[in-house]
Amino acid sequence: MRILRVAQKMYPDIPGGGTYHVHAMSRDQAAMGHDVTVLTVTADSELPHVEERDGYTVVRYPSTLSLIGNDISAGLARHLADIDPSEFDVVHAHSHLYFSTNLAAVKRRFSNLPLAITNHGLYSQNAPEWVFDAYLRSAGRWTFNRADVVFCYTDTDRDRVRDLGVRSRIEVVPNGIDTGRFTPDGPESDLIDHDGPVVLFVGRLVEGKRPETAVRALATLRKTRSDATLYLCGEGPLEDGLLSLAEELGVRDAVTFVGQVPYEEMPAVYRGADAFVLPSRAEGVPRTIMEAMATGVPVVSSDLPQVRELVSSGGYTVDVGAHEAFAERLGRCLDGDYPGEGRERIVGEHSWRDTVARTTAVLERICESR
Repeated sequence: MRILRVAQKMYPDIPGGGTYHVHAMSRDQAAMGHDVTVLTVTADSELPHVEERDGYTVVRYPSTLSLIGNDISAGLARHLADIDPSEFDVVHAHSHLYFSTNLAAVKRRFSNLPLAITNHGLYSQNAPEWVFDAYLRSAGRWTFNRADVVFCYTDTDRDRVRDLGVRSRIEVVPNGIDTGRFTPDGPESDLIDHDGPVVLFVGRLVEGKRPETAVRALATLRKTRSDATLYLCGEGPLEDGLLSLAEELGVRDAVTFVGQVPYEEMPAVYRGADAFVLPSRAEGVPRTIMEAMATGVPVVSSDLPQVRELVSSGGYTVDVGAHEAFAERLGRCLDGDYPGEGRERIVGEHSWRDTVARTTAVLERICESR
């Protein structure tokens, strides 16, 4: 197949679970013999316009303006408009929340080039939920309905998409990780240096991930576990505010920022933790949860419908923002009181190899029906 992948952001230009998904999918489909081109947006003028890497091609266009964290690129819009449908067999766009995916839907409306859209999570972490409620029932629904197939990670997300009035075919393909790399056995990272209990947060330091809840939970946890520490792995605009909050709560010495860590080093980081915390207000099915569980680390996350059942195999979910409940459940995990089937669940149901194979098979089928 000749695949045109449309992705607002790319790894390693921008770190994150969704961007790594795009990169790994492109890399592995190229290794299978498919011709993959990724069309993306960048704010970094130092990056090349066209780059060959890991077997696939990246074509970058600069952002023209940004609206609620959504970069809009006139260059990318022109590129999509000018594509001859005979150049590719399928367009695979990632996340309905981005302007680039809306453009891919417009392209599908006026051509016979099949379109697949992967739903990486219904709501954005960059804007209030009511804004995206309005979007999902208007332009978002229209975008989904232009697709020949919509990929969802869970049955729950499939039902939520259907409830929006989306009529397109939906395929449930679970998100996966490399379960051969994320294992309990192996070295621990030197970045985590503490003899007592370690709670780990991995993600961007942005409002939607709610890292302040993790800091507040640590302060509560230390009332009964004075040697507990929190390591935050990631970067973002909230770092200074989190430092101030930790100082205010009297836990500054127990909070460590390790910055952005290369993906290849993450298994060792997870192995250095005793519990993993993700207090986000919105997510898809986060790779970080699966990576932690596959590494044998118990998880405490926000009680989001699409992750609730998964986390039940290896940890707990609590209400968004309930830092005292987070602290209580983290304490249980540190005591060894948590469901212990996390790794088995991930290995059995969330293999990255299966994710790639099933996604590729669906793309091949819609190409055949063109």
